[in-house]
Amino acid sequence: MNYIMELRKYVGSRPIIACGAGAIIVNLENKVLMQRRADNNCWAFVGGMMELGESIEETVRREVLEEVGIELGKLDFFKVYSGKDFYYKYPNGHEVYNVINIFIAKGDYCNISIDHDEVIEAQFFDLDKMPENISPPDIRIAKEIIDYLKESSI
Repeated sequence: MNYIMELRKYVGSRPIIACGAGAIIVNLENKVLMQRRADNNCWAFVGGMMELGESIEETVRREVLEEVGIELGKLDFFKVYSGKDFYYKYPNGHEVYNVINIFIAKGDYCNISIDHDEVIEAQFFDLDKMPENISPPDIRIAKEIIDYLKESSI
C-alpha cells in the first residue's frame, strides 16, 4: 500500500502536506507529454507522490515508468512548486497541499504504455496547442513551462 493511502487511514480527508515529483517529458519535436488522469478526467503532467525512503528523483522515475511506461534518461531539475496555490481537493474529498518538484526530460520518447487504473490517455502536445482541461495543480506549472520551453533550446 502506498504511503499517502496508509496516512489517510489516520487523518481521513483532512489536509495533508504531500511531497511529489513530476516530469515535463519533451520529445524530439519539442512536444510535451501530458496524461488525462482517471481520478479527475483532467490533463496533467506525469508524476506522483513520494514513497517512504525514496529520493525525489527516484519518485519521478518510478511514477513515469508506472503511469506511461517510459524509462527516463537525463533529468534536469526545473523548479519546486508549493504554497496555497497548490492546495487541491480530490474528487473523493481528500485535501492536500502539494510540494511538487518538477524535472524536464528531453529525448526520443515515443513508446507510451499507460496504466489504465490511473491514466485514461496520454499524448504529446505542441506548446501552442496544449489541452484546455488541465488539472488545477498543473495550470501554473503549464504556463511557466511553456514559456520556458519556448525561450530555451533544451
